[in-house]
Amino acid sequence: MTAIPQERRLVTAIPGPKSLELQARRTAAVAAGVGSTMPVFAERAGGGVLEDVDGNRLIDFGSGIAVTTVGSSAEAVVRRASAQLADFTHTCFMVTPYEEYIAVCEELAALTPGDHAKKSALFNSGAEAVENAVKIARSYTKRQAVVVFDHAYHGRTNLTMALTAKNMPYKDGFGPFAPEVYRVPMAYPYRWPTGPENCGPEASAQAIDQISKQVGAQNVAAIVIEPVLGEGGFIEPAKGFLPALARFAKDNGIVFVADEIQSGFCRTGTWFACEDEGIVPDLVTTAKGIAGGLPLAAVTGRAEIMDAAHASGLGGTYGGNPVACAAAIGAIETMRELDLPAKARRIEEIMKGRLSAMSEKYDVIGDVRGRGAMIAIELVKDRTTKEPAPEAAGALAKACHQEGLLVLTCGTYGNVLRFLPPLVIGEDLLGEGLDIIEQALAGL
Repeated sequence: MTAIPQERRLVTAIPGPKSLELQARRTAAVAAGVGSTMPVFAERAGGGVLEDVDGNRLIDFGSGIAVTTVGSSAEAVVRRASAQLADFTHTCFMVTPYEEYIAVCEELAALTPGDHAKKSALFNSGAEAVENAVKIARSYTKRQAVVVFDHAYHGRTNLTMALTAKNMPYKDGFGPFAPEVYRVPMAYPYRWPTGPENCGPEASAQAIDQISKQVGAQNVAAIVIEPVLGEGGFIEPAKGFLPALARFAKDNGIVFVADEIQSGFCRTGTWFACEDEGIVPDLVTTAKGIAGGLPLAAVTGRAEIMDAAHASGLGGTYGGNPVACAAAIGAIETMRELDLPAKARRIEEIMKGRLSAMSEKYDVIGDVRGRGAMIAIELVKDRTTKEPAPEAAGALAKACHQEGLLVLTCGTYGNVLRFLPPLVIGEDLLGEGLDIIEQALAGL
């Protein structure tokens, strides 16, 4: 495997002729409901670069939506997954188990917050992990209600669509949804009516009041929250919000579930985002960054909660696939060896510095936020009214794509540009990507 040169290179228009050819085949064969951010077809990827079928090399500020944290072809991931492929691809852990699954669960017990006894169950996707966390919490508490938040994103299965806040494109026309799901306010500092300084205490008081009055704390099985919101706009809840909810959950026998699917595994500058305010969740859901690009997800939590489900109540044919587990061991090894939490903090320092300077020049940037290598800018038509500017976000993303920088949009209002570079990206590429964003802003 030859390493991809870590430099941007444009040899055709974006998309190029070979990508356009594949796009025609795709249109004929792939369901129209499956979208794509950028219609270039990948051929190789590694480090901070993605190479397409036309030979263009793009700077990657997306990481396959926070998946390729260690890069798209990390040596330890490839080596371990290849060795496992040669041994066996599948037996089904529920039929004849294997050591790799146990090794991943042991790593999760060691890495996730808290020093209590922990156990894990492995699955294929983030949505599956969240769905199983709810099953486990209901089994443990013998309650049914689940509390989620404004701007939340938890997946696309029936239950997780109910947990997800945003209608379009995730829920529209796909109902009816699972019952006993209740939504309460999120501490969104930039948009809090009385200002960011009041957001944490006021939002937590409102959320707790609504849960108590409208649901009844004694009926709640789980509170499920992303410690830093992903698809909802990279919202970092105001300080004090998460601790207040965690305390409320503990006082009322409610299982506190941290959805760390996008924010986990070094992405925010710590191994898990909830460490920032010392939150120790009862259950943690992980996926995305866990296995260097192979499909793997997990629910990890207090042993007594995890053991609440009856024998054979948890599982799935492919859950904890041996090749994906081997890849996860390689990814975790890479994170440790390269100290990727520190790399994420350095990325934050560079990105926030540059983006804050841009926000002083360009009024369209209403907010610069995020932690580690999970950074975003929220675009507005007017800084006083904070009216969202989704058209500007779309135009900015398109301009970046044309120049060979892969960026993603997000947010309930579609007005947030999110940046998720691989944590192994070189600082020169990071700087060049930021130059492209600045040029795009100047051209708006």
